[in-house]
Amino acid sequence: MNTKPTTFDRSVEDIGNISLLEHVNIRVPDLGVATTFFVHALGLTRDPYIDHGPDLVWFNVGRQQFHIPRSAERADVLRGTIVLALPDHDAVEARLQRTAAHLTGTHFSFERHGNTIEVTGPWGNRFRCVEPTTPRMPLGMASVELTVPTGTAPGIAEFYRLVIGAPATETRGRCAVVAGVGQTLTFVESDEVPDYDGHHIAIYVADFSGPHAWLSDHELIVEESDQHQYRFNWIVDPSTMEPLFELEHEVRSHHHPLRSRPLINKNPDQRVPTYVVGGDAFWPTPV
Repeated sequence: MNTKPTTFDRSVEDIGNISLLEHVNIRVPDLGVATTFFVHALGLTRDPYIDHGPDLVWFNVGRQQFHIPRSAERADVLRGTIVLALPDHDAVEARLQRTAAHLTGTHFSFERHGNTIEVTGPWGNRFRCVEPTTPRMPLGMASVELTVPTGTAPGIAEFYRLVIGAPATETRGRCAVVAGVGQTLTFVESDEVPDYDGHHIAIYVADFSGPHAWLSDHELIVEESDQHQYRFNWIVDPSTMEPLFELEHEVRSHHHPLRSRPLINKNPDQRVPTYVVGGDAFWPTPV
């Protein structure tokens, strides 16, 4: 019996060279306030296993993290918005409301618009909480959206396509780069771009040496961290070498010892008054 074969668009499964947008690093002056915000307000989980001492905390959000070093001198403010997939926005809103009094005197605020909650952190970092749209990411960092100078989106898209090997699309002043399963790096043009203060992102790549060779040849590597990691700061137009946007990238290989390390995520709504036996760990709900 002859049947017509099913036709699939296989291209939608492609993720390119970046396999994971793994963490965002932001310096803050007070780790107590940071813990109140990330754990109690957003409902994330302080990493229980790797202890860096009193000057650095990691917070888990699904398979991604925030790395928060203490800096007495300054607070980093990412130039854009971090998009978090968080389930049950009624519970998220309730946590934000409960925590608000503990963040008085900071920049903390939030506003709900249907299934989206816009949150400003204690030092002015912006977050957008969205409902999960895929079972591949029931909890996690779905996107980092960055504000870039007007006219740079086409060159940024070309940089990620040619140098990093990541699929990227650009239209009307907006560039979207595939940065893992269900993850994107998004660049949005603006006439007003704040000064860069040193925050960084970390990505895992399958082709580790290819981008390194190009970046090294063009003297863009700023740190040869170790065998499994290097860093670069500038996104440039590959055809003209014009600097387009500064953002430190911590680039890791698949041989990095932290690759695929299981991250513990708690159920943020487990509380003593409403304690449920067996309900301590985060457990995805159907999307």
